[in-house]
Amino acid sequence: MNKQQLAAKIWESANQMRSKIEANEYKDYILGFIFYKYLSDKELQYCKDQDFAESDIKVLSENDMEAVDHIKQNIGYFIAYDNLFSTWIKSGKDFDVSNVREGLSAFSRLISPAHKKLFDGIFETLETGLSKLGDSSSKQTKSISDLLHLIKDIPMDGNQGYDVLGFIYEYLIEKFAANAGKKAGEFYTPHEVSVLLSEIISNHLKDRKEIQIYDSCSGSGSLLINIGASVAKHMDNKNNIKYYAQELKKNTYNLTRMNLIMRDINVNNIVTRNGDTLEDDWPYFDENDAIHSYSALYVDAVVSNPPYSQKWDPTYKDSDPRYARFGMAPKSKADFAFLLHDLFHIKPDGIMTIVLPHGVLFRGGEEGTIRKKLIEANHIDVIIGLPPSIFFGTGIPTVVIVLKQVRQNTDILIIDASKGFIKDGKNNKLRASDIKRIADTIRDRKPIPKFSKVVERDTIRENEYNLNIPRYVDSSENAESWDIYASMFGGIPVNEIDELEKYWQAFPNLRETLFAKTSEVNANLKVDNISKAIHEHPSVTAFIKKFTASFLDFDVFLKKELLDNMLTVHVPRQEEILGNNMFKRLEPIALIDKYEAYQLLDNQWEAIKIDLEIIQTEGFEATTVVDPNMVLKKKDGKEVEIQEGWKGRIIPFELVQETYLKKELQIIQHKENRLVEITPEFEELLELLTEEDKEEDTVNEAKDGFVNAEVIKLAKQIKADSKKNGSVEKDSYEANILKVEALITEEKETKKTVKEEQVKLHLQTKTTIEALTKEQVYELLELKWISPVVTSLNNLPKTMVDDLTAKIQSLANKYSTTYADVANQITEAETTLAQLIGELEGNDFDMKGLNEFKALLHG
Repeated sequence: MNKQQLAAKIWESANQMRSKIEANEYKDYILGFIFYKYLSDKELQYCKDQDFAESDIKVLSENDMEAVDHIKQNIGYFIAYDNLFSTWIKSGKDFDVSNVREGLSAFSRLISPAHKKLFDGIFETLETGLSKLGDSSSKQTKSISDLLHLIKDIPMDGNQGYDVLGFIYEYLIEKFAANAGKKAGEFYTPHEVSVLLSEIISNHLKDRKEIQIYDSCSGSGSLLINIGASVAKHMDNKNNIKYYAQELKKNTYNLTRMNLIMRDINVNNIVTRNGDTLEDDWPYFDENDAIHSYSALYVDAVVSNPPYSQKWDPTYKDSDPRYARFGMAPKSKADFAFLLHDLFHIKPDGIMTIVLPHGVLFRGGEEGTIRKKLIEANHIDVIIGLPPSIFFGTGIPTVVIVLKQVRQNTDILIIDASKGFIKDGKNNKLRASDIKRIADTIRDRKPIPKFSKVVERDTIRENEYNLNIPRYVDSSENAESWDIYASMFGGIPVNEIDELEKYWQAFPNLRETLFAKTSEVNANLKVDNISKAIHEHPSVTAFIKKFTASFLDFDVFLKKELLDNMLTVHVPRQEEILGNNMFKRLEPIALIDKYEAYQLLDNQWEAIKIDLEIIQTEGFEATTVVDPNMVLKKKDGKEVEIQEGWKGRIIPFELVQETYLKKELQIIQHKENRLVEITPEFEELLELLTEEDKEEDTVNEAKDGFVNAEVIKLAKQIKADSKKNGSVEKDSYEANILKVEALITEEKETKKTVKEEQVKLHLQTKTTIEALTKEQVYELLELKWISPVVTSLNNLPKTMVDDLTAKIQSLANKYSTTYADVANQITEAETTLAQLIGELEGNDFDMKGLNEFKALLHG
């Protein structure tokens, strides 16, 4: 299975196994064991690379000091054979929780002095939490054994083209964060926010040969890793990136270290610290060599997502160089304290991004003073308003603030990105197109109506340094208005037609075709069929032809980029290359939102990316591999994994059937369609029965269906009687029962045939995939990767024209009924009602009341 499927399987099983343990705690156990497996596998691989024989590996122990020192010097630690993850797995029923305790304890003793700081105490959270996995040694043993077997199939080979281990690690962290409530913010920044910050920072740093990046509230380390990966796309050597991470909470600090180490980052490029960012700044001295190690930390980029509005102690910090220039954040809200800390640590040509609550933009007091000084010192570069509920555990509005030490311009780019997202369960999620729109807007520093604005410093001064986004960018929808004249006399207001100006610019003469001006302020619709008039207009057909011509060879471009180069294409950079080509084709095309088009590409890209990673890792032959389709099923109250057929590792069964086994597939579909038709035929026969017939045993108690066994039994009797007494009377109860019995038989036989033919087709598909030629693989990959992208893009012009048609139709409907029409309809209804009242009879009091009602109806 691919990395997404493996990650999903592990999460599903782990979530069931954790029972009553909080998600926030359970993550430390499973992630800790994944890390231990990584270290064990890495040592085994090192030994094999050093030509250790299998027999030599099996006798590795602490007593072999020469081997211990050799391995420690090269990988930073030593694990004896008896304590290796693989040995625990091989132990089977002999495995015990004591093996884990001994292994973790031994690891702490056998760390290389040079890597002591990186590894020391890294398993402390796991070691102290083992007792929570069961109230007895046997229960703890079972829980741990289940966990070990759950993760044993994760490949740990750092040479893999696609980072399975890293992907699964982050996948699990995100899932645990989604289930951890408010505690999620302690260790996780949503992946999409990480990507956004990464794009902003990497664009600023893309021309540099060596880079240092620092996260002052590192959490799980995922944010730092994503930024490193994004920056690395622009560099020749990823080992020229140095990572600094600081985290207060010990268990979260351990996550940071594990995550960084497992990402195949050179351990000499990882510098971590477990400390209070605000109380104790990054140390100027290495505690192991205070005399010779003076070095203030100044980096190319700082990124952070600190705890929001946290209390802190500003006492005695007036002289702290981080805060001396700008002042002290209030003790009730440390938001600006984190921001000033980050700003202090960037180089003159550096950049920082920080995620904070929206209130930092407009709150007064000490925060207002700091904000004013930051603006006057020209440090604030960009402000981005994010959608609500974007972070796990909180729905408060948040912003990303981009700051620099030295800037050429004195304005601030303000972006309201709060409207661009999709719903994902309880949370909102940035789409790839939302991220790209924001990143491109920052890169180009351009104003976009209802999205972004470049605000001069004098304007901000006039607003008393209040940076609240709605003061500068109004992203709200225009309120619907009703024209008084058109409401009274009909027609369509000219000013509402003017609001569609972008369409009139793109489609010359279309406005004149659709509307005839009746006065300075009003117009009438000239056509009866709006849709036909628009779709057949020469300017519209010319627009569609222009789009088609621009994308005529886009499929050829995609084939060259993806199919011809599938073994060598640089997957991390490829989507950007495809997107840039698509944007270039869209440059001369009006109306089409290029980011909407980009989203269509991204919708398919994830599947393409997975396939490319597998092909580049396993070779082209992976395209003809068929794997067992393993699913979880409940058996005796437990989840067990069983095989349900097969599935293509890359090529989907459905695609092969639709392409090469169409005849066999159509035969099955025809029979399946017949099964669908049988149901209403049963209903029709049931309707033909009299109420008396429905009281028979052949109809169920609810009177909405037949009892098959009783129908078959009675039909048998009817057939026997008919042989003696002659044919059954047409349209009789007996005749209908025979028809029902025939349908039951047909349905049963058809279901059996369909099932048999589905099994036959499934196995035939397996055989077909395994025997595919290279040409057939290319054809199928084109259908899987390229056709969906091209088809969805080609639908864009039609969708846009349909939107215009809907807008014009809505305008026409809006004023089709005037106030006079409504008033006449009311008058007619009142007159009719008064006449009906006049025909009523009653006592004196009733008639007096009815006469008064009539008088009111007449006004």
